[in-house]
Amino acid sequence: MNEPRTALGDAHPLDDPVTASLTGPHAHFAERRGRILRYPPDVTPWVALPDRPEAGDWADAAALAGPGGIITVTAFREPPPDDWEVVFHAEGVQLVDAGVEAAPYPEAVRLGPADVPEMLDLVARTRPGPFAPRTVELGTYLGVRRDGVLVAMAGERLRPPGWSEISGVCTDESVRGQGLAGGLVRAVAHEIRERGETPFLHAAASNTGAVRLYESLGFALRRRTPFLAALAPGHPPARVPGTGRGDVREAATH
Repeated sequence: MNEPRTALGDAHPLDDPVTASLTGPHAHFAERRGRILRYPPDVTPWVALPDRPEAGDWADAAALAGPGGIITVTAFREPPPDDWEVVFHAEGVQLVDAGVEAAPYPEAVRLGPADVPEMLDLVARTRPGPFAPRTVELGTYLGVRRDGVLVAMAGERLRPPGWSEISGVCTDESVRGQGLAGGLVRAVAHEIRERGETPFLHAAASNTGAVRLYESLGFALRRRTPFLAALAPGHPPARVPGTGRGDVREAATH
């Protein structure tokens, strides 16, 4: 039997950021069954699999997810068993801080649990990917309000040791083109650096607009990495918390 990926050894933490997070700074979120680790589904759908999962590992993943439940994985290229329904499989990019001009953003306000209804509403309008009622617990979230309405936000998701992923970047259509996304990304990067950590992020390789924005901010390509989302055997089909099922394809990339 191969060793679980929770024993990272000399691997770089960004090679398997989900396992590195769930066995490191986010260990208090980890739910485990056998060799499978995951975040609670009301936090985020990320799951950590072994390098070469066996039949028992897939059974444990299915038991954790529940019938029709979703798992989202990265840095993993093996297809799931035939009784799993793959709903998204694509190449992504992993970008790291290569000189981001991190700085506070004057309009930014700190968001917390009391702001979750507004955050979920913004997610529903902009569809950046899954955002669940407890996603805000993963790290710092900053937002911008205009006329009392939350119109943009960005925050943190995965937390491998020494690193923090910027995620949940979204801007309402009414204020796009005003630099809010860039300003909030720089502000979240500032918060990360203040803790002595380094920001990184993921994007779909096909989302060239987002990749260009992040590169213009000072992020550089570290590697390409696959994203896969699949539904466990059984019914009913899953719905990603905070989004419609159609947003599963965006689960790993923002």
